[in-house]
Amino acid sequence: ANLEVSDPEGYKAYQAFVRPFIAASRGRFILRGGEAERVEGEMYPRVVVIEFPSFELAKRAYHSAEYQEGMKLRLGNSVANIAIVEGFDG
Repeated sequence: ANLEVSDPEGYKAYQAFVRPFIAASRGRFILRGGEAERVEGEMYPRVVVIEFPSFELAKRAYHSAEYQEGMKLRLGNSVANIAIVEGFDG
């Protein structure tokens, strides 16, 4: 995910929801925020990478009714580009 938080206080409710949701969905944060330097193209200032055991589990988590409801906590407080990408094992 690549996002920009417009309301940090409002975004805290999403953070409180998403951390346990990701863990319960067998995902883990690889990076969450931190310093980033854009060297080409366009991007928002915040980068988040979450790893799941499989592509299918990542899709299932994102499309779940629970996440779709929790995502509403993010939508009014940020803008984002999000992709689910199959990993490389090699």
